[in-house]
Amino acid sequence: MKNFMPMLFSDLKSYNGSKLIKDIVAGIIVAIIALPLSIALAIASGVGPEAGIYTAIVAGLLAAVFGGSSVQITGPTAAFATIVAGIVATKQMEGLVLATIVAGILLIIMGLFKLGNLIKFIPFTITTGFTSGIAVTLVIGQLKDFFGVTYSEKPIEAIEKFSLFAENISTVNFETVIVGIICLLILFIWPKIKHLEKIPASLIAVVAGIAMVSGLKMNVNTIGDLYTVSSSLPEITMPSFSFGAIVDILPDAITIALLAGIESLLSCVVADGMTGKKHRSNAELVGQGLGNIGSALLGGIPATGAIARTAANVKNGGSTPISAIVHALVLLLILVVLMPYAALIPMPAIAAILISVAYNMCQWRQFVYLCKTSPKSDIIVLVTTFVLTVVFDLVVAIEVGVVLACVLFMKRMSDETKVEGWKYVKEANEGEEPGLRFVMKHISVFELCGPIFFAVSSQISEITPKEYTKCIILRMRAVPSVDTDALKVLGEFVNNCREKGITVVFSHVNAQPLKAMKKSGLFELCGEENFCANIDKAMERAEQLA
Repeated sequence: MKNFMPMLFSDLKSYNGSKLIKDIVAGIIVAIIALPLSIALAIASGVGPEAGIYTAIVAGLLAAVFGGSSVQITGPTAAFATIVAGIVATKQMEGLVLATIVAGILLIIMGLFKLGNLIKFIPFTITTGFTSGIAVTLVIGQLKDFFGVTYSEKPIEAIEKFSLFAENISTVNFETVIVGIICLLILFIWPKIKHLEKIPASLIAVVAGIAMVSGLKMNVNTIGDLYTVSSSLPEITMPSFSFGAIVDILPDAITIALLAGIESLLSCVVADGMTGKKHRSNAELVGQGLGNIGSALLGGIPATGAIARTAANVKNGGSTPISAIVHALVLLLILVVLMPYAALIPMPAIAAILISVAYNMCQWRQFVYLCKTSPKSDIIVLVTTFVLTVVFDLVVAIEVGVVLACVLFMKRMSDETKVEGWKYVKEANEGEEPGLRFVMKHISVFELCGPIFFAVSSQISEITPKEYTKCIILRMRAVPSVDTDALKVLGEFVNNCREKGITVVFSHVNAQPLKAMKKSGLFELCGEENFCANIDKAMERAEQLA
C-alpha cells in the first residue's frame, strides 16, 4: 500500500518550521514563474488565458495532495499545446473537457494497476523524438503572433500553419517583430545576469512588452484585443456523458493519458536525481489523474508534471508538496487580484515565451548526440518519431515509434541468436585451441545462443542429423528465454528425432526456458533424465544412450 500513499502524508511526519519557510518561498517563486507560462500555454492551446491559471491552480493542488512526488509542480505544459488546440478546433471545449476527464480516469486506473513502472519500456529515442517534434510544432504555431502576420483561417496541423504563414508573409507587422525580438532577447539574456537570475525572465519579458506597447502606443495585438479576460473563479463544467461521445473522444483521451503519464514520471525521475529522494510512480499517476479530472471540471485544460517548474521548485528550496500547494494558492490570489491586467500583455511577448520554452524542451544537443552515437536502428526510431510528430500528430508518432522500436529490437535480437554445431574431430591435433571437446561420432552437439523466439525459432528445425547420429545434445546455457513458437518447434524437433531413433538431451537449461518447458509438457515428453545440469553430465548421458 505504501506505493499508493500520497507523498504529502509521508513528508508531513517529519515536517518542521524550517521546511515550511523554504516551501513557502519556493512556492511563491514558482507561482511567479508559472503565471506567464500558464497564460501563454493556454493561448497556444486555443483556449482563454484564464484556463491556464485554472489548470495550474486546480491540477497543481490536487496532484500535490494526492501525488507521489515531494517536489513535483503540475500544470499546463508545452507538450499538450498542439494536442489540445487540435481537440478544441474539432470537438470544441465540451469535447476537450470530456477527453480530459476520461484521460484522468485512465491515469487513475493505470496507477491502481501498478503500471507506473512501464515508463521504462518507452525507449529514450521515442521520448526524445516526440519532445523535439512538439518543440518544432510549438515554434511553428507562434510564428503568426511573433511576426504579426494576419490571416483568417484557423489551421490545426503544423504544416498547414507554416504554409499559411509563408503565404501571408507580406502582412508582417514590424512593430510586432520588434516587441517579439526584444522579449526573446530578455528571455535568453536575463538568466545569465548575476544576482538577477532568480527573478523569472518570463515575468521581465511580459513587463517589458507591456511597457513598450502601452508606453509607445505601438500597433501590436494584446491578449485583451483577442480574448476576454476574466478574474472570476472557475465554475464547475459537467459535460454530457454518452457512449457515442466517449467513443468519439477516446483516442484523444488515451493520448492525453499517455503523455501526462510519461511526462509526469519523467519529471519525477529528474526530480529524484536533484533531491536524492525516490518518487512513488503509481501514486503519482493517481494524483495526475485526479488533477486532470479536477482541472477539466473547473474550466482548465490537461495538465502534467512540469520539468522546468519542478526544477525551479527544488533549486529554490522546496522539499515537500507544501511548496506546490503554496504555488497553487498564490496563483489563486493572482487570479482574483491581478488577472484583468493580463489583457495588456502583447501577443508577441506570449509568442516569445513559448519559443523560449520550445527551445528549452527541444533537446537539440541530445538529438544530435543520439544521431552521432546511436545504432542505425535507434536513429531510425528517433528521426521517424520526430518527423511524424511534426507532419501528423503525437498519436501517430508514438504508435509508429513503439512498433518500429519493437520490430528493430527483435531484428537485433534475432541477429544475436545462433544455432551452431560442434565440430567432429577424430583426434587432437597439436596447437589445437584449449578446451576443445572431442565428441564421439554418433553424438552431435549444438550450441544455442540468444533468446529463442518466433522470429528465429525456425533455426532449430534446420538442424539436420547425420545417418549415424544416435543422440543430439542441445546446449542452452546461453539461452535466457523461449516463447511459445520456440517450444512448438522444439517439440516437433524432439518428435522427429524420436521417429529416427535419435534421443535429444538438453544441457544447462536456464530458469525461464525450463519453467516454460515444464508448463508446455516438453519436459515430460523428453523425460527428466534427458535434462542435464551441464555439458559433462549431458555427454555422459549421451554415451549411455549409445
